[in-house]
Amino acid sequence: MNSKGYKLPKKIHIIGICGVATSALAMAFHRAGVRVTGSDKGFFPPVSTELERAGVSFYAGWHPEKMVADGKPDLVIITTASGTQNPETIYARDHDIPSIGYTEAFGRYFIKRRSIVVAGTWGKTSSTALLSYILIKAGMNPSYMFGAISQSHEAAAAITDGGWSVFEGDEYKSSPTDETAKFFYYKPTHLMLTAVSWDHADLYPAEKDYFDTFERLIATMPEDGLIVANKDNPGVNATLKGTNKKVVWYGKDHADYRYDNVDQSKAGLDFTVDHNGKSYAVKSPMLGAFQAENITGCFAMAHEIGIEPDVIVSAIASFKGMKRRLEKRLEGGITVFDDIAHSPEKAAAVLRELRSIYDGKIIAVFEPNRGGRFRDAASKYDSAFKDADAVFIPRLTSQKKSANESEEPIEGDELAAIISKTHKTCSYIDDDAELVEVLVGRAKKGDIIVFLGSHGFRGMIEATTAKLT
Repeated sequence: MNSKGYKLPKKIHIIGICGVATSALAMAFHRAGVRVTGSDKGFFPPVSTELERAGVSFYAGWHPEKMVADGKPDLVIITTASGTQNPETIYARDHDIPSIGYTEAFGRYFIKRRSIVVAGTWGKTSSTALLSYILIKAGMNPSYMFGAISQSHEAAAAITDGGWSVFEGDEYKSSPTDETAKFFYYKPTHLMLTAVSWDHADLYPAEKDYFDTFERLIATMPEDGLIVANKDNPGVNATLKGTNKKVVWYGKDHADYRYDNVDQSKAGLDFTVDHNGKSYAVKSPMLGAFQAENITGCFAMAHEIGIEPDVIVSAIASFKGMKRRLEKRLEGGITVFDDIAHSPEKAAAVLRELRSIYDGKIIAVFEPNRGGRFRDAASKYDSAFKDADAVFIPRLTSQKKSANESEEPIEGDELAAIISKTHKTCSYIDDDAELVEVLVGRAKKGDIIVFLGSHGFRGMIEATTAKLT
């Protein structure tokens, strides 16, 4: 039973179990002794492999008879795959089986009385993973969840008996039928705020709508709550203006915790964190000078809740980082990177970091998220790819319009034309095999190929690395 009084169910069924978050939820429940089953439209590694390794039972397709084959579940967890016409969703409703969204399940069973939530437009996934890792190394045994695969955690989520939880606080809607931002379910007592910059235009059609959501989250915090905030982000400063909550700032200058002397190489980062007249030497194997900012925020939060600096520094040095966050997929004469940067701002940040590390040409393959395919977002692409020597747009993943959308999403040829206004070498290639051949033919020794986007690129990364080895 968690601090909110919810007792773990004996059996749950997850409709749409193959997502990063839902598979992590399934494995965490399984490790906590809950009988878990799940279904989805299909299964692919690494999710299927991890579920099998954990001993979680699952099947392909929607089959109510399989859902209840070994007894009716006490709880059904619904996801994006669980539309109102899903046969298993209908069966659960018609047979009075309690059903909740997976975000609510996290909030109900994982969140502790002392709840750390890491929120922001960017930086929250790796920061949540690192912060939870620091608490683990400090012996605090936190429950946690983050929306990616860590190279230093057994899983992306865990239920524990500890008194703390550390959660990635996503501002996106909880489900197709629940437009509540996910982070509201996590009830922060401690909030790390990394950045606030208008995103997800499909859900927040105006910038004010986006900012208001973060302000409402802060308003839900207890009076004695703590906010650890990025001093260098204008949106964070605007969001916190006038708050009566305690704020501890981190950043490059004029902050309570300051990072300095950042030295970046292909091996990682070296820098210092200064606080109250003391300086701490920090080393991290993660790439990207921007990570110094995230790491400093984690240092600040961990120190503010009582963890000793030497424990924090040691944990940072051993944390290997995240998959799909400047993840090297091939290193050699030509280096191939994979990053989840799915917006022009995030792509620009990744390209800027690669340019500061490598001397060769940078060849980028980019696919935007849903919000980046709205025409209102077109101006955000101005000069976003200035640090790339060549940009390629692949065939973009098909998207369905929601009921309140009147315009078609930007397709690949149109996106290439938009980017070409400020970047002369941007091309659209809709055939995956042809694109791989172009990438391999274009890259020379010392060059970088980087895939930027939240989708899996349909095996193009693997095909590219295979041809280069």
